[in-house]
Amino acid sequence: MTHQFSTPRLRPLVLLMALGLAGAAQAQSLVDLYAAARDFDATYQSAKAQNEANIYKADQAMVAFIPRVGVNASWNAGLATADRGFNNNAVTLDASQALYRPADDLTYAQSRKSVEQAASALQSAEQDLIMRLSQAYFDVLASTDSLEFVKAQKVAVQEQLAAAKRNFEVGTSTITDAREAQARFDLVLAQEIAAENDLRVKTLALAQLVGKTEVKPLPVAPGFSLSEFSPADMNEWLTIGQTEHPSIRQLNLALEVARLETQKANVASIPTVDLVARYQTTTNNGTVASSQFSGTNAYTVGFSVNMPLFASYAIQTRVKETLSLEDKARSDLDAAQRNVAQSTRAAFMGVDSALGQVRAYEAAAISSQSALDANKLGYQVGVRINIDVLNSQSQLYDTKAKLSKARYDVLMGNLKLRQASGILKPADLQAINALLR
Repeated sequence: MTHQFSTPRLRPLVLLMALGLAGAAQAQSLVDLYAAARDFDATYQSAKAQNEANIYKADQAMVAFIPRVGVNASWNAGLATADRGFNNNAVTLDASQALYRPADDLTYAQSRKSVEQAASALQSAEQDLIMRLSQAYFDVLASTDSLEFVKAQKVAVQEQLAAAKRNFEVGTSTITDAREAQARFDLVLAQEIAAENDLRVKTLALAQLVGKTEVKPLPVAPGFSLSEFSPADMNEWLTIGQTEHPSIRQLNLALEVARLETQKANVASIPTVDLVARYQTTTNNGTVASSQFSGTNAYTVGFSVNMPLFASYAIQTRVKETLSLEDKARSDLDAAQRNVAQSTRAAFMGVDSALGQVRAYEAAAISSQSALDANKLGYQVGVRINIDVLNSQSQLYDTKAKLSKARYDVLMGNLKLRQASGILKPADLQAINALLR
């Protein structure tokens, strides 16, 4: 029977295989974790809710163009004598429709601008989430690489320590070599503990951002090309930033809203015209003095004109206030344009610097490996001492860690440049996602 193959000896192996498959399934890509963060992150959800609220608020401006209808009813009862009662009933239906209200038209135009502002604010929140997630993702990868390099260095130092002890026992080296190797080994152990703790902290930060108990980011494939992440001409990015950045769009819209507010203040002295209609029905089956029944139905249709004559200079002062607010909005826009230009320049130079560092660290890694090989050979033939080999090992693994970090900095720098110019989108993560293994 098939169940006979599930022997106690095979069960631990099956369990380990299942755990291994489960661990592999837990690895998530950058796009996967972004989708999780978008559904979980409180800051983004808050911005999303605010955007929806602004849309509903803007829709309220349509109320001014919709007819208003109201009803009023009354009922009164009384006793004329012990055996005779009476009551009076009245129902009034009022309706009005705005015909000419310039301020309402301007308010509606402002509401449409506010919807666009809300969309730009949500885009800024989305870009911020992309950057926070990407930074947390690459922080985990960089910490993972650092830990791996420290462990590799520990193995190398341990081998060097064993060699120093053997050479001391046979008399070909001094006790100093063994003690230097032991000191370096103890130092690497401390570095390993710090690297493990740093990885735990960075992993917890990423897990908190995406709302998962455990996260395991997919690593970037080794030796990927950075050429596609090289920025083009800086002036092109500056031009894009001045037109596409969400904050600039928001403040451009804020300036337009301020101008409309000035127009609203100016039209406050213009008459308004409404179409009004009323239907009223009354019934009366008597009074204290009479028992005669009576009833009426009345219809009225007309126009209501409201003409402000004197408002204690409120209109004039309101116009001055809106003009000042318009100047403020214009100054805020100027400041934002300068800040975006500065941020774009800094981000551009950051990517360019990171690419230069990658090339320098790649050359340094090759040189450090050659220096380590030469020092090992020199130690074997007696022209180098143990500390030379240990220093070369330390330099090599430190260079590898810095090279790994610089490569991640290029990827992050490219995202920062796109954010600084205002064109960062979730689709931009796909280019990085394609590098993951």
